[in-house]
Amino acid sequence: MTAYVALLRGVNVGGARGLPMIALRALFESAGAFGVETLIQSGNVVFESDEISGADVVATVGAAISREFDFDAPIVLRSAEQWRTLIDGNPYLQRGVDPKTLHAACLSAMPDPARTARLDRRRSAPDEFELRGETIYLNLPNGVARSKLTNAWFDSTLGVVCTVRNWTTITRLGRLLETRAS
Repeated sequence: MTAYVALLRGVNVGGARGLPMIALRALFESAGAFGVETLIQSGNVVFESDEISGADVVATVGAAISREFDFDAPIVLRSAEQWRTLIDGNPYLQRGVDPKTLHAACLSAMPDPARTARLDRRRSAPDEFELRGETIYLNLPNGVARSKLTNAWFDSTLGVVCTVRNWTTITRLGRLLETRAS
């Protein structure tokens, strides 16, 4: 059995595009996922799958959300191994930056190198970011709300979907995944 994290973008934020977590868990279970858990009200799902791939599960869930709730919610998927790599690879932690200022943007696919060259590191000083594979590590000392390093900017610049989580949520999801491995 493989454990996964599914990150939905734009659900249950500010009351718009509401999707109750109990309904979200049921959609994952209907799609063939096991041990489905949600974390906070913003579309963080940990689940396991054996015969059905995680990608097939999230494709089924995405179609069901569109059909049953009448909106599209991009879903970014990571395996437990990929999530561990994401946590271990944070360059800002390695430099001793306060974890309260850290976030990570998970990308739906590897961006084209020509598009990554368009990223402007000076866009939102003193905010910093570093792209590593399908993850953008963010240090946002003035907070995510004041940053110009937004989902929309990364999406349009890179041509892939991204969804951002703060470091507390990332590590909490990591702990949920670790309990499945033991």
